[in-house]
Amino acid sequence: MDDLDALLSDARTRLRGVAKVRIGAPRAPGRIRRVLGARPVIAPIAEAWHLGVLLVGDDAVWATGSVLRAAEEARRGYTAESQRQRAEIRAMAFRGGFREGETFHFDAQPIDADRPGPLVREGERIMVRWSPAGFLMPLDAYLDERIALARE
Repeated sequence: MDDLDALLSDARTRLRGVAKVRIGAPRAPGRIRRVLGARPVIAPIAEAWHLGVLLVGDDAVWATGSVLRAAEEARRGYTAESQRQRAEIRAMAFRGGFREGETFHFDAQPIDADRPGPLVREGERIMVRWSPAGFLMPLDAYLDERIALARE
């Protein structure tokens, strides 16, 4: 039987020295700051190694969400509403403490193998759903492949 904790502990050991990315989450301004006109931000909440559909942190695992680069707010005309929304999220991250141009993960969801998500138990094995089409791969082989790519 695959042991999720053992697989993740081994992955963390092998990833030492590999750069991590930061994960951000929305944070509304406190009561005093709202009175002063402060706007919502996306603040850093954790660091993790990006391994495809997984973000592996020191003590947690998330399903990868949106990946954006923080940017200072600028007035622009957008042809699509989705572009405007992404620009707003990028500016919120910049205001929240991410550096200009820094890649951050947003909407990452905590996961475990016992709830629906990218990790699935199939009998005794833990599998990872690595594509939108639902293709499954054993988690140990997936981690081996992704760690090799991250170390390059």
